[in-house]
Amino acid sequence: MRRAVIAGWTQRDAVAREKHIAELVALGVGRPASTPIYYRVSAARLTTADEIEAVGENSSGEVEFVLVRSDDDLWIGVGSDHTDRTVEAYNVTVSKQMCDKPIAPELWSFEDVRDHWDSLTLRSWIEEDGEQRLYQEGSVASILSPDRIISGITANGHLADGTVLFCGTLPAKGGIRPSRKFTFELFDPVRNARISHTYTVDTLQSAG
Repeated sequence: MRRAVIAGWTQRDAVAREKHIAELVALGVGRPASTPIYYRVSAARLTTADEIEAVGENSSGEVEFVLVRSDDDLWIGVGSDHTDRTVEAYNVTVSKQMCDKPIAPELWSFEDVRDHWDSLTLRSWIEEDGEQRLYQEGSVASILSPDRIISGITANGHLADGTVLFCGTLPAKGGIRPSRKFTFELFDPVRNARISHTYTVDTLQSAG
């Protein structure tokens, strides 16, 4: 892939969007200049590995559906916009560059889910106190449609070939917090199919 973009604040419902903004404001993050907003990140940050490295203890994942344009076809997958929350408090764009962006190694053709798109569900779990706990859960219907998100970064309604687009997330149950282990999935109840992935975070010491 040649281009990676993170779309933020993409909730369809203004109340839900404000809730997610409030979560981040509580962490010291400034309000976005626009909604949605798009951040370019290095394509080298994309990974299907089951372990990533992050500096310090204050990074965390968040589940997002991911659009991939490859060989003139549009594909759907699921990923985690893993973000350094300390850096995010003073510069969101820089924070997006600080961490790898895990993606599940499986993709579906978008045409296979287009006609029942709003039935798809996103979920994530964190490891906390030795237990796996549900961290995020909700329908993609709470997030702007793929066409609407794509239209925000291209004039012709089509992603450029080789583009990976993260499309926004859901509120965290109990608030945003770090976890050494993060599991995420995209579930299709109509086809009884799911894409899932788990990764661990190897914390690197900050030497100042």
